[in-house]
Amino acid sequence: MKTSDFNYILPHELIAQHPLECRTASRLLVLDKNDGSIEHKTFENLLVFLTQGDCLVLNDTKVIPARIFGKKIPSGGSIEFVLLKHLDSDKFGNDAWEVILKPGRKAKIGTRFEFGDGKLIAEVIDIIDDGKRIVRFAYKGVFVEILEHIGTMPLPPYITEKLDDQTRYQTVYALNDGSAAAPTAGLHFTPEFLEKIRGMGVEIAYLTLHVGLGTFRPVKVEEVLNHHMHSEQYSISAECAEKINFAKRNANKIFSVGTTTTRVLESVSDENGFVSASEGETSIFIYPGYKFKCVDSLITNFHLPESTLIMLVSAFASRETVLKAYEEAVAQQYRFFSFGDAMLIK
Repeated sequence: MKTSDFNYILPHELIAQHPLECRTASRLLVLDKNDGSIEHKTFENLLVFLTQGDCLVLNDTKVIPARIFGKKIPSGGSIEFVLLKHLDSDKFGNDAWEVILKPGRKAKIGTRFEFGDGKLIAEVIDIIDDGKRIVRFAYKGVFVEILEHIGTMPLPPYITEKLDDQTRYQTVYALNDGSAAAPTAGLHFTPEFLEKIRGMGVEIAYLTLHVGLGTFRPVKVEEVLNHHMHSEQYSISAECAEKINFAKRNANKIFSVGTTTTRVLESVSDENGFVSASEGETSIFIYPGYKFKCVDSLITNFHLPESTLIMLVSAFASRETVLKAYEEAVAQQYRFFSFGDAMLIK
């Protein structure tokens, strides 16, 4: 299986640079994974496809202002950090993070940096590769509150225009700090729309997967099976697991909102699709040939060519079916990627 098998032609002007004023106003391409048929709807039409007793599962991770700018100590040279992942305290101690440094190839163990006029001090404690380091932060106060004052959202590289309202790169149900990128399929929901869904008798369950920037990284190897998948931290509560399992026991459907939610559900489910409360890291890599155990329907955005995300979607509905749907989306001028339109695969 070649990486190039997951390529498609996308006109640059179809890459959405800004979110729509109304979150639920996005278009919704509905794809039947069994017969390949396509319907063109709006996101609010999602209600038509939900049934009482179904379970809608969302990722409640919260994007932190993970891009910070500072200076090297004592030279004063400029540095940019992007915080990727909060690391295990048992192994690295408290306040250790995996970060991308720019420029950072020469940063040795012991190198120190300051941010926000000394509000944060970072020291390199390990080297991962040319652009990545493990650093330990020193500060006074609450770490996330300091980031709120000195950091910015690390928007995907294909969004080149300034985002005036940072909350638009955040789901309305974001709760648990830790992501460097948003679970973008969830950006289409509003509190009012979620209430409509609850009013239909659909259960809503929340799990957490902290999204890293690896989600945007292109697959650089020719053979898909040679790709090394990044790991991400997840947590699924007993309450979330019970809602999913109740729907399963009653032959209702599990609607997974986004590839991040899907990766958690498929990581923790047994062969019959039942899940257990747990937390840890997942590096599950889903590509065509994978047999889904838990997820029945997938709500997702349109993904980058040759990415692990389009590979996951192609596993859910077959590569040929998905690429045909993407070709139709391009022809119909759908908006692509993080701030773009949505897709329901049922």
